[in-house]
Amino acid sequence: MTMKAALTRKYGPPDVVRLMEVEIPIPKDNEVRVKIHTATVNRTDCGLRAAHPFITRFFTGLFKPKNTILGSEFSGDIDAIGKDVKSFTVGEKVFGLSESNFGAHAEYLCIAENASISTLPETLTAENALAICEGPWYAWNNLKKANLEPGKKILINGGSGSIGSSAIQIAAYFGVEITAVTNTKNLNLVKNLGATHAIDYSSEDFTKLNRQFDVVFDAVGKSSYFNCKKLLKPNGIYFSTELGPFMQNPLLALWTSAFGTKKVLFPIPVDKRENILFFKELAEKGFLIPVIDKVYPLDQIVEAYKYVESEQKTGSVLLKIRD
Repeated sequence: MTMKAALTRKYGPPDVVRLMEVEIPIPKDNEVRVKIHTATVNRTDCGLRAAHPFITRFFTGLFKPKNTILGSEFSGDIDAIGKDVKSFTVGEKVFGLSESNFGAHAEYLCIAENASISTLPETLTAENALAICEGPWYAWNNLKKANLEPGKKILINGGSGSIGSSAIQIAAYFGVEITAVTNTKNLNLVKNLGATHAIDYSSEDFTKLNRQFDVVFDAVGKSSYFNCKKLLKPNGIYFSTELGPFMQNPLLALWTSAFGTKKVLFPIPVDKRENILFFKELAEKGFLIPVIDKVYPLDQIVEAYKYVESEQKTGSVLLKIRD
């Protein structure tokens, strides 16, 4: 039996992605097979498809992609289970994250039962649940290193993207005072998500603020530590979701750990089920609200890629795999 899948067999622009028929995967003994209804197209997919930055090729395939089916976020129904699976049953509605093997840009996906997969939050639909996967994962990967607590102040650059909108909500959950940087149209959005202050980057350069913060989190990777250093309090922390100019952030993380009081942290994200369960809990308590921009059908995945790469999206861009 075959299924439809979006294949990326060579690196390049969105047009390299092709919709094709491939064999339906068979779950291993410890795996479940998800009949996918909705996925997303996100920055990770774009970076892996284009092999940008080039260093990613050493992990994803030097000359061509090892994983030809991208897509890390998924929701759907469990269609089949391996003989050793105990946590799920056929027919359960689930959502999750497949950052290790990807594969969500297809009609079916196999994933280990102890991976980042969970039944749907009671408060969310299958589509909405997708928007509390990768964005919160990247945000929490950084923020959990910052010892968030009431009274602390954080600046979040890129507050309306998938990662940034999640970071605002997670920081608000911990009672932090939040300053969010975004575009004009999303000023009210970031305030509604929990930001105390909102800055329009089209009219104000946040790096010139005469204020200091315990944490500066660049959720879009558009700044640098040196541009933001004066914004940090003594013992303040700078995070970025990108490697930074000349791939400096991992190196600065090592340097600042030994010298000075202001730190760059660059934690490597680890795909753990406990994260998805935490996000599900936050959603069910009303602390994590999905932010969704557009929905594309699978056969328009190239257009979805182009829109994500326009850097104009707000929150998540969904990919409808089936009706």
